[in-house]
Amino acid sequence: MKYSLFQNITILFSGLIVLFIIAPLFSMFIQTGKSEFLEIIVDEDVLNSIWLTLSTAFMTTIIFAFFSIPFAYLMARNDFPFKGVLQGIIDLPVVIPHSAAGIALLGFVSRDSALGKFANLFGLDFIGSSLGIGIAMAFVSLPFFVNAARDGFYNVPRRLEQAAYTLGASPFRTFITISLPLAWRNILSGFIMMFARGMSEFGAVVIVAYHPMITPVLIYEYFGAFGLKYARPVSVIFVTISLLVFIILRSLSKDRDIVRA
Repeated sequence: MKYSLFQNITILFSGLIVLFIIAPLFSMFIQTGKSEFLEIIVDEDVLNSIWLTLSTAFMTTIIFAFFSIPFAYLMARNDFPFKGVLQGIIDLPVVIPHSAAGIALLGFVSRDSALGKFANLFGLDFIGSSLGIGIAMAFVSLPFFVNAARDGFYNVPRRLEQAAYTLGASPFRTFITISLPLAWRNILSGFIMMFARGMSEFGAVVIVAYHPMITPVLIYEYFGAFGLKYARPVSVIFVTISLLVFIILRSLSKDRDIVRA
């Protein structure tokens, strides 16, 4: 097959972009010695950190996604004053430095804040706890879910919802039986992106809850204390596990699309 000059340039540029992403990861994997890897993979601190990271990111995503779905539907189906401003607020955590996000959250959930004092009545503490980690993860990753779910609801034909209303269905029943199933692909995609972004967060988490250490913080700790030799194997393990989890979630999404087809 003969390609035009434009197609050849497109393929070349695409290859360079893919190489730019793959090369550092491949280099990290091949530079990690077997003995270093085996030593780290049985390290209890590393295993506990990975479990804390995955479980906290997953539970945080489930909780915040549940409350965000109605909001995403509202944004997709309604026009109101200052909607653009509200959309900008939603996207704000993506564009601000995550260290600044951590500082903002620290003042909001500290023990001296109104929320911190209220939580203390129930024996809860956001600073240096999995609760604080979850809030920091959610703050920086929630826009990915809201935007994906909003786009999903926006693509649902309004005529189907109007037909349901005409047949006597309530708004809630219409949402559950028509809008939500048709937007599910985007919602699941947003869930995956929010989960992936949450478990990779460092800047906001390290300010709100340095301990207990999630894996990105542990990697930084190992690099500062022991150097590249010990930080690299932890990175390899975490990247591998993250990739496996991402593939599994994507596979579930693909399987669901096949069933729907």
